[in-house]
Amino acid sequence: MNLSVLISLILIGLIAGFFSGTLGIGGSVVMIPLLILWVNFSQHQAQGTSLAVLAVPVTLLAAFNYYKEGHVNWKYAAIIALTFIIGGYLGSKLAISINQSLLKRIFGGVLLLVAIKMIFGK
Repeated sequence: MNLSVLISLILIGLIAGFFSGTLGIGGSVVMIPLLILWVNFSQHQAQGTSLAVLAVPVTLLAAFNYYKEGHVNWKYAAIIALTFIIGGYLGSKLAISINQSLLKRIFGGVLLLVAIKMIFGK
């Protein structure tokens, strides 16, 4: 790992952490595109690395701040977390079998659809 890669990784972590704390986004919207653009990762490498980062409780302090203000529903979060494990496993099995070019297009399309819905939806 050279210095520019290390600096890129540090910036990606800071940016993803900042957006995670402020907007609840980080992994897919920030880390994956930046790993592809700045570190030249493949789509598969970026997705896998993003998931590995989130495998540890990196957002614990941010979630705690929201909890202190009464903005966390622990029961709902637990249900989502448990089913997220199953969905993540099944989705990763599918993703690693898809060619990178198609996976990148699917990923970009999902981001675009979410953006359109968030901008123009109710």
